[in-house]
Amino acid sequence: MLTLFHYPFCPHSRFIRLALGELGVEVQLVEERTWERRNDFLILNPAGTTPVLVADGFPAVPGAAIIAEFLDEANGAELGDKRLLPADIAERIEVRRVASWFNDKFFAEVSGPLVTERIYKRHMRIDQGGGSPDTDAIRAARANIRYHIAYIGWLARRRNWLTGDVLSYADLAAAAHLSAVDYFGDVPWEEDPSAKSWYARIKSRPAFRPILAETLPGLPASKTYADLDF
Repeated sequence: MLTLFHYPFCPHSRFIRLALGELGVEVQLVEERTWERRNDFLILNPAGTTPVLVADGFPAVPGAAIIAEFLDEANGAELGDKRLLPADIAERIEVRRVASWFNDKFFAEVSGPLVTERIYKRHMRIDQGGGSPDTDAIRAARANIRYHIAYIGWLARRRNWLTGDVLSYADLAAAAHLSAVDYFGDVPWEEDPSAKSWYARIKSRPAFRPILAETLPGLPASKTYADLDF
């Protein structure tokens, strides 16, 4: 049995949970509040970030990108056309490129600031960086998301999925980050029907159900969050 240290609204954790769901890999989930800086967790990942995957016989696997590579190395060759990182080198480059766009760029510009300001800071002490949300950071993130949605729409109009004919890590990374933002109703779906249609397809997949079932006490989800016909 694999163990995944995660936080429910950590976009990177959601990416790996979606990947595990698509691969049909059973995992034990352990919620980790990274701002608490637990010593036992820091031993697993000195960077103190989620997600971290623990598998028998292997060192702890830290970080979404490294976990994704580990899962492909362990399972990919057996999956055929269900593989989330294609066998073809050129196709692998494109999947990694687009996945990095969301795990790095989108996270830095949109999902990271919104999740931090709207969720994490509610639970953190002042000395941990908690306090009132930074409205300027939220405003900037909500402005930044518009060109990301346009880019998703551009990709979706040219391909079946974001990087080609089959679902890949790139789709799961994009959807994971968007799902965290959509909880707050901050995704301007009306601006690009192609992006909206792509997301409707992926959020309807069985692997997405546990994600959409998660809510925060005192902070209700937006109307579009769990609605498959949004």
